Amino acid sequence: MVDGSPALSVIIVSFNTRDSTVECVRSVIDDAGVADVEIVVVDNGSTDGSVEALRTAFPQIVVDDTGENLGFARAVNRGVHQATGELVVLLNPDTVALPGSLRALVDFEAAHPEYGVYGGRTLTPAGALDPSSCWGEPTLWSMFCFATMLSTVFHGSKTFDPESLGRWQRDSVREVPIVTGCLLLIRRDSYESLGGLDERFFLYGEDAEFSIRARRQGLRPVIVPEAEIVHENGGSTSGSHRKMAMIMAGKTTMFRLIWPRGRARVAIGLLLVGVFVRAALETATRRPRRTWSVAWATRADWLPGYPHAESAIFGRPSIREEIAP
Repeated sequence: MVDGSPALSVIIVSFNTRDSTVECVRSVIDDAGVADVEIVVVDNGSTDGSVEALRTAFPQIVVDDTGENLGFARAVNRGVHQATGELVVLLNPDTVALPGSLRALVDFEAAHPEYGVYGGRTLTPAGALDPSSCWGEPTLWSMFCFATMLSTVFHGSKTFDPESLGRWQRDSVREVPIVTGCLLLIRRDSYESLGGLDERFFLYGEDAEFSIRARRQGLRPVIVPEAEIVHENGGSTSGSHRKMAMIMAGKTTMFRLIWPRGRARVAIGLLLVGVFVRAALETATRRPRRTWSVAWATRADWLPGYPHAESAIFGRPSIREEIAP
């Protein structure tokens, strides 16, 4: 460690989540278990006064006002570049770190450096388990289960909903295929050797691809159950019609990056079938919420993946090179 540098840097990317981000930062500062911590907030061009509120409430933290929405991957990489800690934690702005949670991650990493990537246990605001801290790696079987609705009918099944990791409550130390970016600890040198998050992604899917890439290079993502956070889930995109399109774009982008072309095409085809089936069911049952119907109607926007999807969904040019189909 460089003299004077903190042991831990917490990177938070915010976008129009002023109150939640303030609460998140306060929870990190109030965590008495971690005194030597640096907080870097990268604000993606918020228009709700986030930058001013954060700088006023916490003059000791770094607040980087980008002036534009860079998306998650680019903003995280920018934050890590500015940070100086040996350890880096990615933390969502719509989370609250419970007392001792960061210390649990730091202590576990010190005792078990062989894992390399560390996540925790997420809870809903009501205190129930939110399983989104980790997932199973997608396979053609999991995509077939999505296409045929088996993953919905048998939600939580190890066989028919394998990406959910079954009904495991995230309450034991366990290696997992994917640790999500809502809470992820990694050593700075490991993050840099992996090349950081892939900036071709805009939002959703980049953390899954990162974990898969990390595993292929010998790291072993693991869940530390004592590291608990409360997660609102989707604070910057909640209620947006764009959210499902971005999720789908993240999936198609990831498939193209992690698999050979033929396998990726099959997976994307199964994804498309699953969206169509769900959209048809929404129409047949006359559901007022038409999430899947909108996703089907906008499939031309997200099927090519990022960066095309960024341009199509947000109506602006993307500076990133397009991924070949």
